[in-house]
Amino acid sequence: MPRRSVVHEQPFPSRTLVVDNGAYTIKAGFASPIPDSTDCHLVPNCLARERDRRVWIGAEIDTCRDFGEMAFRRPVEKGYLVNWEAEKAIWDSTFLDAKSKLHCDPDETNLLLAEAPNTMAALQANCDQVVFEEYGFATYSPSLNAYNDIQHLFGASARGVQSSATPADCVLVIDSGFSHTTVIPVYKGRPIHQAIRRLDIGGRLLTNYLKEILSIRHYNLINEEHLVNEAKEKICFVSNDFKNDLERTWQNGSRISNKRRTEDQAKEIIVDYVLPDYNTGIQGHLRPHDPSPAAKVKKMGAMANPGGVVEDFMTLGNERFAVPELLFNPMDVGMKEAGLPETVMQSLSGLPSGLRPAMLANIVVVGGNCRMDGFMERL
Repeated sequence: MPRRSVVHEQPFPSRTLVVDNGAYTIKAGFASPIPDSTDCHLVPNCLARERDRRVWIGAEIDTCRDFGEMAFRRPVEKGYLVNWEAEKAIWDSTFLDAKSKLHCDPDETNLLLAEAPNTMAALQANCDQVVFEEYGFATYSPSLNAYNDIQHLFGASARGVQSSATPADCVLVIDSGFSHTTVIPVYKGRPIHQAIRRLDIGGRLLTNYLKEILSIRHYNLINEEHLVNEAKEKICFVSNDFKNDLERTWQNGSRISNKRRTEDQAKEIIVDYVLPDYNTGIQGHLRPHDPSPAAKVKKMGAMANPGGVVEDFMTLGNERFAVPELLFNPMDVGMKEAGLPETVMQSLSGLPSGLRPAMLANIVVVGGNCRMDGFMERL
């Protein structure tokens, strides 16, 4: 009688690496029974080259102190990973370097990789090939980008435990990131693909638009992507009354200082943004607008401050809210696309009418653009 073969099932590794491979930063960390914000690490998802040709890879950029005329190469374009040569260099530095906080042995690690919805099949196959053949992770599972555990997200009880606090299974995810904005209806943890809508406006386009405006009105900053992106994050806000705010900042061709109405405090629209000085380590920062002649003289370099350093600054008014306005009115720059509110309604129109109220009752907004002041109120 032949001997029966015994099948030994190899257990899965206990360590799981969760990676959201974003266009601007990689959000990654190891899964833990009790999730904590400290588990997630942010890694710049780019290669950068200085004026002296030195190349910075991934997390190395955090130690750089001079970003003047730095050129960036990003492997993610329009939300899709299209340059694995550059991405592999960043992953090697992030996951295989023994000094990295995210160092791991791929053979003993599960990989959960966030993936943009409706990614082209060729790009999916290319990603699968690199993950298995180049890195050899023990297991690999691509998942929907911007999807969270709904139960945990809304503070409900764990899976399998009945609770009256269990939220609805309908969630409308609005992901406004660096390269694009996506509206994703999620039903029972699964995306409804036919209702997913995409807006090709993200943080990169806003940064480029701000570069053009500042280069025309103030200094030539076309080659200063990092500087302008930092300025955008500090100065921009979404106006809830665009027409009136525009009228407040301009009157008879000259700027005037007025206050933006908010519930908790009034902030002046017109401000001075002091440019960073990479030689002294001074960071770019906002300050109240100073219309005095002394400030203008200091800007011209005719009179230095007590430290002996000439201060370069830009007086900013409608630039602060005109740039984020593109998310809501792309036609302002001639883009034939619907704004974010219209994109949301287009997504809802692709759903059964019975699901629409539940989707509108549970909206999850993620991405760097939603951190701008006034974004949630305007939405």
